[in-house]
Amino acid sequence: MSLKILWRLLCSICLSCMIVGCSSSSEMDQWMQPNGKIKVLSTTAMIDNIVGQIGEGRIDHLALVIGEIDPHSYELVKGDDEKLSLAQVIFYNGLGLEHGASLRYKLMTHPRAIAVGAVVQKRYPDLILHTGHEIDPHIWMDISMWSHIIDPIVEQLTAVDPEGHDLFVKNAEALAQKMAEEHRAIQAAFQEIPQEKRYLVTSHDAFNYFTRAYLAAPDETTPSQWQKRCEAPEGLAPDGQLSISDIQAVIDHLIHYHITTVFPESNVSRDSLTKIVHACRQKGLEVVISSEILYGDAMGGEGSDADTYLLMIQHDANVLLQTWKNNG
Repeated sequence: MSLKILWRLLCSICLSCMIVGCSSSSEMDQWMQPNGKIKVLSTTAMIDNIVGQIGEGRIDHLALVIGEIDPHSYELVKGDDEKLSLAQVIFYNGLGLEHGASLRYKLMTHPRAIAVGAVVQKRYPDLILHTGHEIDPHIWMDISMWSHIIDPIVEQLTAVDPEGHDLFVKNAEALAQKMAEEHRAIQAAFQEIPQEKRYLVTSHDAFNYFTRAYLAAPDETTPSQWQKRCEAPEGLAPDGQLSISDIQAVIDHLIHYHITTVFPESNVSRDSLTKIVHACRQKGLEVVISSEILYGDAMGGEGSDADTYLLMIQHDANVLLQTWKNNG
């Protein structure tokens, strides 16, 4: 393991401990109480938010990875074992997202741990993207794809709580309709932006599904056509070793498509973007890092404009729309 990856892992663990230690314990206390409700644990806030809207008052739900923590390399911290043991149902993304060894082992051995992404892949294999030989796990970045996790959530909650079936189905139908409407609204908004402006550079490869769903032109139907619209110096997981060739590829992309703004992500270091901006200026290309962050692997904190799943995607869309509109 490189020193860079080890340092990021240690920072992730330390930050997890700080968040757990500093946050209110009321939500955790309630979740721990044997009150007759289903105890549902989700690995990410994006899953937890959907689960909570479906299960409503019949469940107690909790996200394992909270705050600006990288879910890709998340390792278990103090208190996680108890959550995983008490959980009657666990929902996780799968598709290689949660690849931290300690968490992955617990997910693989829990009797009711459901990989919602794997269910989507099985039912809609043609929708899943690959980068090289790796599956892209960031399916939540396309609202229409993320809506496909609703059915497996309803099925699993019903298996544990059959009496809640009607409520789960009612909530699921309302949520699916809301998600479909928001998906279409974002698509329409981006089509008002000229095609030559819809080129996105972010910190890591979290926006491929977003690009295909919202930034691609109507005639760009294959990856070779629309993937040119998104680029990032770091791969699917922001824990790899960044090479000079990675940085150069992004610089070439910026120059080729006349891109002048790059976008940082909430839970990814800006170091790579800073290096790219500096190198571009040396070549005479004025590139800036947006003052507005995007949310890829984590939602915003409570009370922010991105503290639910749909608000998170809306935030990202609004940041891009306003930036591209204001850039002439």
